[in-house]
Formats: sequence, structure tokens, C-alpha cells
Amino acid sequence: MAQSAHALKAEPYDYREARALAEGLGVSEPVAIALVRRGHRTVEEARGFLAAEESHGADEFPSMADVVARVRAAVDAGRRITVHGDFDVDGVCATTILVAALRELGADCDWLIPDRLADGYGLSAANVEALAQRGTSLLITADCGIACAEEIAVARSLGIEAVVTDHHQAGTDLPDCPILHPALDGYPFADLCGAAVAWKLASALHDRERGEDLDLVALATVADVVPLLGENRNLVKRGLVAARQARRIGLRALLEVSRCEPSALDESDLGFRLAPRVNAAGRLYRADAGVELFLTEDRARAAEIAAELNRANAERRATERKVETAAEAARRELPPDLLEAPAIVVAGEGWHPGVVGIVASRLAERHHRPTVVISLDADGGGRGSGRGIPGFDLLAALRACSGHLARFGGHRAAAGLEIAPGKLDEFRAAFAAHAAASLSLQDLVKTERVDAIVGGAELGIDLAEELECMRPFGMGNPGLRLLVPGARVLDPRPMGEGKHLRFSLRSGGRQALGVAFGRSSLGAGEDEPVDASVRLEVNRWNGSVEPRVLLRELHPSATACECPGPEWWGRFERELRLPLEQRHADEDATRPHRRETLRRSSGATAAVAELVSSGAEVLVVCADAGRRASLSALARLTPASPPRECEECGGLVVDGSRTPAVVDYIALERSPAIVQEFAHVVLADPPPSPRHEAVAAHPVDGWTESGGHPGYLHEAWVESDVASTLAALEAQLARRPVLVAAFRDLREAGEASGELLQRALRGGGPHPRGPEAAARCFRVLDELGLVQGSPDGGSGTVGVVSSRETDLERSAAFRAYGALHEEALRYLRRLDRT
Repeated sequence: MAQSAHALKAEPYDYREARALAEGLGVSEPVAIALVRRGHRTVEEARGFLAAEESHGADEFPSMADVVARVRAAVDAGRRITVHGDFDVDGVCATTILVAALRELGADCDWLIPDRLADGYGLSAANVEALAQRGTSLLITADCGIACAEEIAVARSLGIEAVVTDHHQAGTDLPDCPILHPALDGYPFADLCGAAVAWKLASALHDRERGEDLDLVALATVADVVPLLGENRNLVKRGLVAARQARRIGLRALLEVSRCEPSALDESDLGFRLAPRVNAAGRLYRADAGVELFLTEDRARAAEIAAELNRANAERRATERKVETAAEAARRELPPDLLEAPAIVVAGEGWHPGVVGIVASRLAERHHRPTVVISLDADGGGRGSGRGIPGFDLLAALRACSGHLARFGGHRAAAGLEIAPGKLDEFRAAFAAHAAASLSLQDLVKTERVDAIVGGAELGIDLAEELECMRPFGMGNPGLRLLVPGARVLDPRPMGEGKHLRFSLRSGGRQALGVAFGRSSLGAGEDEPVDASVRLEVNRWNGSVEPRVLLRELHPSATACECPGPEWWGRFERELRLPLEQRHADEDATRPHRRETLRRSSGATAAVAELVSSGAEVLVVCADAGRRASLSALARLTPASPPRECEECGGLVVDGSRTPAVVDYIALERSPAIVQEFAHVVLADPPPSPRHEAVAAHPVDGWTESGGHPGYLHEAWVESDVASTLAALEAQLARRPVLVAAFRDLREAGEASGELLQRALRGGGPHPRGPEAAARCFRVLDELGLVQGSPDGGSGTVGVVSSRETDLERSAAFRAYGALHEEALRYLRRLDRT
């Protein structure tokens, strides 16, 4: 299979639902559209999501009463209780929560975090036997155990009572003991992390919600990449409030070494600044340090442990870079069939097993392939970690290849494994074959999902602050990605010792300051239009608050196809034959049925792109269809059919599909019925008269009979468009300067026909004359006797007759076009405030 491509995707949606949310919730249209695109389609659903109030009691675990009774009995009897956790952030936090809660009840409680290198994930028979020897009577697992039926059986055979609290995917055999598992135990919300399950148990043991532990629940929920939806949103939102107070001594010490301001702490700080430091000890050494940090009441000891974790994290980053470089080199050395395969398996001796999961994640993201990275020992066996991609079940893939593995376990998206010596090549081939059978070519296209499409005028502090209402962001609710179409990147400058870039993003006559982290080059010139996908955030620094654009990707802006010769000549001849007096003046602004009118500040490009991406039919009306032809290229964002060649469309410029179509006011006035076929009519330029706006406001055909919606009229032009509209109309309506230029172009062409004649009629410069404008110029010149011959759709020959001075008013066409021009001048000058 070929290397993966990169595509933009904007989910279609019902624009009426977005409008209902905007009005019902009092939010801006981009936020309303993002909510609808993410499945919150009614005001009630969206309000519930934004409130993040979903919560369930601990007693909604059907097994909770039995588990609490068993644990309390062990506490009352003074029996030794051991909490067996995991070496990641979720396991560390779950262990901390349970140990603290049990000790507050007076329990004789200790904990065990397995060694990642020596013990591997989960319970091991050796550790269970060690616990029996040191007197453990009740074993409570935290964030592990659901796939350890054999080890639990060993514990029971040794006289150890067991309780499993976990959230990972279960195997075929369940442990023979009480289980608290949100997906297996009938709990109303299946996606709790391990620490949240432990917190539910701790709260039930104390007959109250333990709000003091919500800081750890939030940290674990974000770090374990469970969906930030439903109850998890509530837990993280409340946990952040607790974490910002930093009452836990260990958390405050960790915030200090991470250089996090407690009062401004957010979910990204949890995931990218705190969690890596807690994880670092478990990746390189032992994870006990994290439990001790969060349990200690000694400030000096907390500072010491936090400093150790900070050093371990720095060491982890260096180790990670080394292994990542080696893994990429190993990938490039694969034979061609495996290098092009839809899955990656790389291995190397001496790669630190504590960082192979991070490296697998990096490779999977970079190449958009399911990836397994294995650390080999001297015998050729080893341990590895895998990461999946959307549409691929990693755990199912490992299960399909289990004959080549000694051990495996994990999730659909992330898993760990052990491989025996001599099995690497067989596993690599089997894993690639399973991926080839499971993934389509479309699955291997890295898709960037767009939540809303905006213009430069919207990239301000108001929208940046409003977007925060959708936090916390994370798995299942990623940060909102905005697309700014047809933008330009200006003045890129290095920052952060050349590791990052700052720049300005210009769109619709407005500029926004932006940052590109981890990029030394943008790969786009300042004169090159691009579609920029960005995140918009509130940047708080040194007491100042300002909006900031975070660049994600740059995509070349699609370009409009040129009107083919036969269509160009067809439109030219139709305009040439139109009666001068043909107008539709019977349409006026007082007609009883009109479209719903909306004023948009985003500018025409963003407005059209957003509407097209909804999947609706869009008609763009402007002063000069040729000058606005690039808007037709926005069909790249529609979920409809792939691009096709332009079609003859009676004055419409169509690229990609039926929508968006671009038509100028003059052509629209002569064919007004066209607007009735489109749900959305966008005025990209101001109308030259109220009559023209009235024509554009015709409702959708048959809406009164069907009880539907009359359609929308979007006023997307801005004040700066008034002057450009005046210039465009001068060209469209064959005013003197345009006629002089057209005459000069024809004279320079000499006796011309075919393509040479078309080039002369079009003229040069940044805005060539369209077929209708060219026909009007030719009509005036012909009436004045300044040209001879007939174009005949490109098959005839035309030449100039004379360059003598002439009175243009002798031409009836010039007078008719002039009357329209004067009408537009009077109307538009009232709008022009520049």
C-alpha cells in the first residue's frame, strides 16, 4: 500500500440545528457548529454537555456493597491489606487514593507497584507469593487485575482474599473474586479510569464523596486518555478546581518543579507537564516515588521526590529521543514490502523498554500506521508496546497474532506485549497481514477533522474565551480545530532558540498573531494562499490576556478551474444576444416571502467554506464571477462527490460539484429563478441596488407547500468590498477605461480568431474579463463601428477598424449599461464608509 495521504474532513450537519443552538444558548455560530458536529444537536443536549454535571453514586456499582463489606471486615479484624497498583499515572493515583482512604479508616495497609522491567504489567505469581509471605490477607488491585484470573487463583490458594478494581479490557476468563469494573459491573458510565473506580470505592468506604482526592482523579483521567465525555468531564472539571487549590503537599511540589501556576492549571498541564513526571519514575525506575509523593505530609520530602521525578523526566526525554531515532532508522531498513505495509513493527536491542510506548505513539502519529516497538534482550526476546490508529483494534490484532507472543494485554488503542526469542519475524509478518486485512486505503489516510471554519475577523479574544466553555479537552473531546481558508502567513520569525515560530495569519483583511510549536519552517510563502487549521486559545502571560492562534497544519488552497473554451464562448454568445431591455424590475424588497437574512463578519471565503462543508447547496452572488471564481474551489470541503470538470451553467462558475456556484448580480437579475434551487445564498459583494438584493432573497422553491424553511441569505461582504465592487462593476458594465483596454487588446491581436481572439477579449492583468463582460465590451465596440467581423463562438475572425475618437453615447448598449452603473454608484456610495 502507498504511503498515507493527509485530508481535511468537516462532518456535514444541519445548519438549522446550529442556528437553534446559537440562539438558544447565546453562543457564537462557530461554537454552535462545533457542538452540532460533535453530536450535541439540540439545545438540551448541548446545554448538558457544556454544564458537565453528569455524576453517579458509588452505590450504582452493583458489586459495591459486597466489596465495601469485605474491606470493612478486613479493617475491623486488623488484617493486612495490600493495594496492588500499576506503574503509570492512573495506577499511581488509584493506589494513592485507596491507601489514603484505608489508612484513614485505621487499616493496616501497604502497597505494591510492580517493576516495569522486572515484573511487567499487572499481577505476577511471584509477587502474589511474596505478598503471602509478608502477611497480606486482603489484596485489592488498582487499575489492574481484570486479565489476571490465574494470578488471583494463586492468591486465593495461598489464603489471600482478593478484590479487583480495574477498567481495562477483560480477557476470556474473569478473576474469581468481587470485581469493580465500570464496563462489566453494570455501572451507568463505562469509561471511568482506574483511579476513578478506586475513588468510588474510597468514597463508599467513607460514606461520602472524597472531594480531597478529585485532584488525583482528574490527573489520572487526563493522563490515561479515557474519553473526556459524560461523567469524566464532571470529574476533570471538579478535579481541576481542587488541583488549583494545591492543598496536597506533593501536588504543590510537583507544580513547582513543572513551573505550573496553580491558579491557571488546566487539563493540558495535567497531561503534558505533570503526568510525564509521574510516569518517568515508572518508565525508568520504580513508580513508588509517585505514591509516596502524593501521600507524604512532609514538605521537604515532597520537594525532594518532586525534584527526583523532574530529573527522571529529563532523563526519560533524552532516552526517548535516542530510541525514537533508532526506531526510525530500523523502519527505514525494513524490506520494501514491510516498509510499505499498513503496519509497523520495529525492534532493537538495548532500547529502553520504559519508553517504547511513547516511541510507538510517535511513529503511529507520524506515519499513520498501527505501530509496535519492541525492546529486545540478548536472547532475541523482549517486551514491546503498540499504538493503534482510528479504525484499527490493536488488542484484537495482538490476539490474532497470539501464537507468536508470550503475553499481551491492553486496550483497542494501546497495548503491551512480550515476545519469545526467534518469533520477531513471524510476528511482524502476521501483524502486517492482519492490518492489511483489517484496514482499507481510506483508513490509512490521515484525516484532520475540522470543527468550524472562520475568517480572520473571528480570531479574537471573544471567540477564544467562548471556546473555553467546551473544556476540558482530551480524548473524545479534542481541542477545537478551526480552519481559516484562503489565508496568508506573514512575517514568520523564530522563537525559543529557533525551535518554534511566531507569525501573523491574515484573512479577510484582518490579522491574528500565531505560534507554530516545534517547527522551524512553515513551508508556505507569504504570497501563497493556504488553508490553515489552527487552535484558538487565550494566552495569559505576565498579566496580559490576548488571543493566540496555534498552528496545526497548512494546506495549499484549492484553485478554481478555468472555464473551458466551449463554455466560455457559449456564455459570450448568450450575453451578446440578450435584449438590452431585459430586466426583472418587478422584484422589490417588500415581497411577502423572503429568506432569513444573517449578517456575517467572517468574510465571504470563510462563510462559503463553512456552508459548503455542511453539505448544503450554496449559491455565491458577487459583482464579478470571474474575480470571485476562487470561491468555487471551496468544494474541496464538501462531503459530496470528487471534483469534476466545469459544466455549462448559464453564467455560473462551478468547480468540484454542483455547490458552491458563483454568479454575478447582472447574470442573476436575468435568471432570478436560480436562487430558488439553493438553501443558502451568500452575498460575497454588496448588491448594487435593493432590487438585486430582493432577487437574491427569493425563498427556496416550494417551501410554503412543504412547510420547510425559506432558506438563508448571508450578507458576507465587508466595508472594504464596496470599493472593489465598484471597480468590478465598471469592468462588468463596459465603462470607458474598460472599453479602451478592450480595444487596445483587440488591436494588438490583429486579425484574430479562436484561442487568440479569446485571449484578446479576456485581456490580461490580475482580473481578466469574463465572457459576459467581454461580450458587453464587444457589443459596444461593434455598435460604434470600431471592430469588424463576428466571433461566431470562436470560429469567426475579428479585427479593429479605427482608433479615431468616437462618442460612446452613440451606442445603445453603452447607454443601457451606463444606466445600471449610475444606479449602482448611487447606491454603493451610500454604503462606502472608507
